[in-house]
Amino acid sequence: MPYGKPAGIPCVQLLPDYRCAIFGHPDRPAVCNSLRPMESMCGHHRDEALQYLSALELATRPAP
Repeated sequence: MPYGKPAGIPCVQLLPDYRCAIFGHPDRPAVCNSLRPMESMCGHHRDEALQYLSALELATRPAP
């Protein structure tokens, strides 16, 4: 996504099974390559992970 990914909008590379279509590819964005998931981010199930990601997107979105 050349201009960034807005909060709440799925990445264009997200597959229907929630995997990254370009994982491991050399053209994968640096921000994705540098992401190091931790238990605090992933939680114990998918719902916890999505809550964390939603909070992160809200905290880092540009001001209106």
